[in-house]
Amino acid sequence: MKATERPEAAAGDKRPSFPVRLPANAGVPSASKRSANAVNGFKPLPLKHSVVGLQKPMPAGVGLDSQTVRSRMVEKLAKQGVQDTAVLAAMGQVERHRFVDTALANQAYEDTSLPIGLGQTISKPNVVARMLELLREGKGMGERLGRVLEIGTGCGYQAAVLSHLASEVYSIERLRGLHEKARDNLRHVRLANVHLLFGDGMQGFAKGAPYAAIIAAAGGEAIPPAWIEQLAVGGRLVAPMQTATGQQALVVIDKTVEGIRQAVLEAVHFVPLKSGTN
Repeated sequence: MKATERPEAAAGDKRPSFPVRLPANAGVPSASKRSANAVNGFKPLPLKHSVVGLQKPMPAGVGLDSQTVRSRMVEKLAKQGVQDTAVLAAMGQVERHRFVDTALANQAYEDTSLPIGLGQTISKPNVVARMLELLREGKGMGERLGRVLEIGTGCGYQAAVLSHLASEVYSIERLRGLHEKARDNLRHVRLANVHLLFGDGMQGFAKGAPYAAIIAAAGGEAIPPAWIEQLAVGGRLVAPMQTATGQQALVVIDKTVEGIRQAVLEAVHFVPLKSGTN
């Protein structure tokens, strides 16, 4: 599968060496940029591969299965500045309350992060939508991403949203408990294009490369070289990265025929990127 092409770097762009490291003042948003402070949960994954499928009984609800509830969330996202209609449509199709504990279901459509166990969280809707919009930047409504690698499956929510935006999704998780939870959460839908992996997310997943896009839910001091190697020419990577002061910023990296182009955006707050499995 060929990766979707991205605009090439402008002439004279400086190509950073890898692993990329950020300056101390990186990620300080300008007045024109929106703030996206998100407490996010990283859940990476020897590499066991499973395709999502099967059927799961509907949980008891309090009107949360209603399309109206999701539509209200989408309207809020649009007011907050999310403009990509494909991203908004995908966010409106996935039932977020199915990915959180029953006790927290009533908060599922609020713009807040929620605990999902093992010290991790599901990102707030605005952060998910923002990162997916960056991943798709410049694409039309009907144009899908190619093959995407997600670092940190967590509860499986973002993978479900990505399934509506990409031809194929590989999602890797390093915490076995979360990997199993994501499998359970996704059994109620038939997502033949989503592949869940248990393994070390810092190593990526070379067997599925090259990827048209890579998205990460945890931030380290540098972008792992494996991610850059596995990103297709014309592809884009969106991830949080730690600055020299210990703060995090959202980073967008485009891989072009001329080299690497990097942009540092707003400050964010994600869990630390870790290696190994648990």
